[in-house]
Amino acid sequence: MAVGLAITSEGGQYYNGKVTPFVVLSCIVAATGGLIFGYDIGISGGVTSMEPFLKKFFPGVYTKMREDTNVSNYCKFDSQLLTTFTSSLYIAGLIASLFASSVTRAFGRKASILVGGTAFLAGSVLGGAAFNIYMLIFGRVLLGIGIGFANQSVPLYLSEMAPPKHRGAFNIGFQVCLAIGVLSANLLNYGTQKIKGGWGWRISLAMAAAPASILTVGALFMPETPNSIIQRSNDHQKAKRMLQRVRGTADVEAELNDLIRASSISKTINHPFKKIIQRKYRPQLVMAILIPFFQQVTGINIIGLYAPVLLRTLKLGESASLLLSAVVTGGIGTVLTIISMILVDKLGRKILFLVGGIQMFVSQVIIGSIMAAELGDHGGFSEGYAYLILVLVCVYSAGFSYSWGPLAWLVPSEIFPLEIRSAGQSITVAVCLVFIFFTAQTFLAMLCHFKAGIFFFFGGWVIVMTTFMHLFLPETKNVPIEQMDKVWRQHWFWKKYVGEVDEEG
Repeated sequence: MAVGLAITSEGGQYYNGKVTPFVVLSCIVAATGGLIFGYDIGISGGVTSMEPFLKKFFPGVYTKMREDTNVSNYCKFDSQLLTTFTSSLYIAGLIASLFASSVTRAFGRKASILVGGTAFLAGSVLGGAAFNIYMLIFGRVLLGIGIGFANQSVPLYLSEMAPPKHRGAFNIGFQVCLAIGVLSANLLNYGTQKIKGGWGWRISLAMAAAPASILTVGALFMPETPNSIIQRSNDHQKAKRMLQRVRGTADVEAELNDLIRASSISKTINHPFKKIIQRKYRPQLVMAILIPFFQQVTGINIIGLYAPVLLRTLKLGESASLLLSAVVTGGIGTVLTIISMILVDKLGRKILFLVGGIQMFVSQVIIGSIMAAELGDHGGFSEGYAYLILVLVCVYSAGFSYSWGPLAWLVPSEIFPLEIRSAGQSITVAVCLVFIFFTAQTFLAMLCHFKAGIFFFFGGWVIVMTTFMHLFLPETKNVPIEQMDKVWRQHWFWKKYVGEVDEEG
């Protein structure tokens, strides 16, 4: 059933519209871009803990894990070649996301989504058929290109298509799909690692084709956003017809006028990456850099990329570690992200950042304290401590899944004006992938050297980011995307940047 809504714009006008089946279906298809990212996160962690996979491609790691009893519990998986496999995707995604900005601006959000799905599909085929390390890593590079394009374009698509009052819920659909992807991948890993003959990892890697096919085929039938139509052409009537169809009403003049105004500014900008460093865009640029950076130093990749590895460190077997990884990182993540979808447009973004940050910090400190006291370089936990840590990991995952998980994609996609929106989202994705790459390259070495202290390291960052978001992020709930500039002009700190520029203008 369509739900009516009206949003006030700065001029006292209203955005009329409904949550129509057309916009819901379009956003569901686009949100499946999160599936490919989530599936890869889940598959990477699971496959790299499968003994047949390690024996074939990373025999040094396999030897340390199985035969060398003198290697520290924290150092068994420390291999530069193994981390190269994991992180090659992210450096490819970084480069692709910067190219995606031009594609998204010139050809539309739909075109970038299509490129992303196609590249990910090709990479999944190569990964499943790999017979040497070079083929395996080249497949990862193609997966990275797919993720770079999809992560750049999908959040923009969702924020532009969604009615302002429900933009948070629609955009978090991306994170819901990401969480479902992680859950599906971990459950699949649990099944494939039981296949006799040691080839189950091929199924895990090749099945990435399933979410990629959904996204690619769906992109062929998706409509373009009204914002993109106006930005790429002067056909205001075409944009108006699409806006009327998306909003389910003929009265779209107020929103259309805002889009035309934003588009007229956008078309004067030939080099958005140069434009974005200007003083008047300082608040958005700072958020585009710090939000994805903060997301990566929450410590989530301890749980996401290497959850099975951590569980093996806790002396759980291969089968148990994969199953528990599926429950912790997938099931809890999916449920709490859906809860975030329900709450984000009611409570706002800032309160979820605050509560989630506190929850993550407390759980990390307790986990680190237990591991420091109970787990040495050799030996293991008592059964009671092992399960207590699993409970705390669940608490941590829950806190991340309703705060930094979805909001780190939502907030950057809604704060940029149209003229720099594509470039801004590319910066967000690039920073995110840079630090995923850095974390993937260094985490196992950090775990080896920091040992339990790694939880205190990330816990300290959680304090910093929670404080920063509380002080410097204005609330953006229910604000129309083309009216977002007003929240910066009213903010106690950022108004001295944006306000001074307005006065000079």
